Amino acid sequence: MTLSRSLALLVTVLLPLSAASPLLAQEKEKPKVAIPQAGVPEIMTIEGTFVRAAYNNEGYVILGYQLANRSVGEEWLLLEVGMTVMDRVPNYTITPAQFSLTIPGGQSIPLPSVEEYRKGDTRALKNRERVQRDSINYFPPSASRACSIVFYPDLDQRAMPRDEIELSSTRACLGRLYFKVPGGIKYGQYWLDVKFEKSVVRVPFRILTEDEEKLLSKNYKDIRKQVQDAFKPKKK
Repeated sequence: MTLSRSLALLVTVLLPLSAASPLLAQEKEKPKVAIPQAGVPEIMTIEGTFVRAAYNNEGYVILGYQLANRSVGEEWLLLEVGMTVMDRVPNYTITPAQFSLTIPGGQSIPLPSVEEYRKGDTRALKNRERVQRDSINYFPPSASRACSIVFYPDLDQRAMPRDEIELSSTRACLGRLYFKVPGGIKYGQYWLDVKFEKSVVRVPFRILTEDEEKLLSKNYKDIRKQVQDAFKPKKK
């Protein structure tokens, strides 16, 4: 697979520009998206208002963050996450140490230990997640076998936490990640950073204000097309 640009996207909805002529006075221009640089070569896609994916030649990561967007001011951030490795990439074992969250301002936060997670107030988050969530079942065609990411099993289940997950191109691994955010969740740009063997995939997502969410939802198809067009290979 050839990467089209060494960028990742973070959707930031801008207000429509004013009309350029009287003939356009009654028309609204399509909203635009800002494209910040991730610093690593990858492609990003939007699969829903609160669903983002990013991938490179080695790894693929998708996340759903509707609950996080409904948790502004709270200390714990929950992400629903899926991942796999790409075709012809050897099986790879990934551990919690290879995940981190970059918050507005640039601070990088590691995943908490199981002990810290168990002491945190996460039970209410999981109850809310039942209604504040989106499907993230969007994977490359080869990833058709179910796989669980169980770094943090539910406290009322017998499952033991696992400190590693084996990824392969045929496995679609799904699970939850938790991060303890200093000062609480704020509006702005976040990145889920995942270190694979030879590269890093950074999945951008934005905690949207109410106005940003309304504008994105209203213009979702146009914004998604802009994202797709931004990563089309350039014609020679």
